[in-house]
Amino acid sequence: MDGGGAVHNRSVEDVFSDFRGRRSGVIKALTVDVEEFYQQCDPEKENLCLYGFPNEVWEVNLPAEEVPPELPEPALGINFARDGMQERDWLALVAVHSDSWLLSVAYYFGARFGFDKADRRRLFNMINDLPTVFEVVTGVAKKPVKEKSSSANGSRSKSNFKTREAEIHGMYSRQPQAREEVEALYQEDEDEHGDTLCGACGENYASDEFWICCDICEKWFHGKCVRITPAKAEHIKQYKCPSCSHKRGRV
Repeated sequence: MDGGGAVHNRSVEDVFSDFRGRRSGVIKALTVDVEEFYQQCDPEKENLCLYGFPNEVWEVNLPAEEVPPELPEPALGINFARDGMQERDWLALVAVHSDSWLLSVAYYFGARFGFDKADRRRLFNMINDLPTVFEVVTGVAKKPVKEKSSSANGSRSKSNFKTREAEIHGMYSRQPQAREEVEALYQEDEDEHGDTLCGACGENYASDEFWICCDICEKWFHGKCVRITPAKAEHIKQYKCPSCSHKRGRV
């Protein structure tokens, strides 16, 4: 098994990059690819672990055979609890253990590469700036989005926001507008959604990226994370994220 030799330069930035890639892989397993992850965690199989790799790929597999392993190992037997709990509670449990594993791997590298007190503090601060896997999976990372209204347009809706970027870019071709007015529209979106985090990867909202909101759980997602383009969104009356689609299919 690829033990994670992706960190070569022994710098804080390299260890953080390794952490971030593994974290992204784990989050994908528990959100975007949740149906596939659920199926792979068969309770009839042996002790299984959820691995995240530096290239943002995830894998459910047996633990490493060597003792001691090259890297700290994830929690064993995540599959055994799958059918004995509510799915959301099970996913949250796996998320908590994944957070613990990700930190242990990062600080294993820190110890191995001889990070001093300042390096360890810097690594922790970089990691701490990201929401935990648990926060992303359970929705804790999603902060309230303020609704703004005006006498002309009323409240902003999720469906309006889906095409907001296209509207702003199209203003130049429809009619002449002052640059300040266009920038103000971008700033409005930043103010409303700047603290919103993607339900798949946990990253912040940015005005130059297409986002879509699930009409069931009301989590926001990068279009690229859930494979939805602005063109596809135009034809979606009610969008359900992969996790909500999966749950609804098994009810």
